[in-house]
Amino acid sequence: MNSYQNKILLKNVSKSFDDMEILKDINIEVNKGELVSILGPSGSGKSTIFNILTNIIKSDNGLVKVDGKLSYMYQKDMMVPWKKVIDNIGIPLIFKGKSKKESREEVKKHIEEFGLGGFEYKYPSQLSGGMKQRANFLKTYLTTNDIMLLDEPFGALDSMTRRKMQRWLLDLTKEMNSTILFITHDIEEAILLSNRIYIISEKPAVIKGEIKVNLPKERNEDIVTSEEFIKIKKDIINLM
Repeated sequence: MNSYQNKILLKNVSKSFDDMEILKDINIEVNKGELVSILGPSGSGKSTIFNILTNIIKSDNGLVKVDGKLSYMYQKDMMVPWKKVIDNIGIPLIFKGKSKKESREEVKKHIEEFGLGGFEYKYPSQLSGGMKQRANFLKTYLTTNDIMLLDEPFGALDSMTRRKMQRWLLDLTKEMNSTILFITHDIEEAILLSNRIYIISEKPAVIKGEIKVNLPKERNEDIVTSEEFIKIKKDIINLM
């Protein structure tokens, strides 16, 4: 019997749209405090898994369990262009019934931690892609920091900004007590960030394997050239 606390459990989950099979017999579990990645090619049905977890769509069969509150960060920044950054971030708090003043005060508590100091009263058009995603991540965090679904959050960024954001997320997650399920098609990103990785095939998507990332918790950019990192990368490539 599993002694860990499952925050997310998908067991034998399948999904078809009309005559097209998207997911086939998907089994995924994410335990409390883990960062788990789903790694696979674009268009393989990874986002469909997130849509099932958030009840946007229903699975055709199988077991779906979520133990806690979910927040969902999309690949696009989803910021309202005419609102200042601080008010964009505070939208979930407004939905929860806080006033504009109260939501701003709550956002201000996290502005420095999320690397947005000095940018809170700018408009989204004045922010870089990386800054927009920091703001989007904070908005997701304020929705709930219990279970976070991150759908290729750095996919639209250039490679240098992407690396910076990966390091930033690694540093940030050390301070958080969140459970994170992370979608990516980038092998190195998955290894760098994750405790475990599920390899998913092209449609109809099946789980081709699970990789445990036995790397130190302290992961700097040099780790990508280490023997263990390269071994994990080869194991993943052999599965894909």
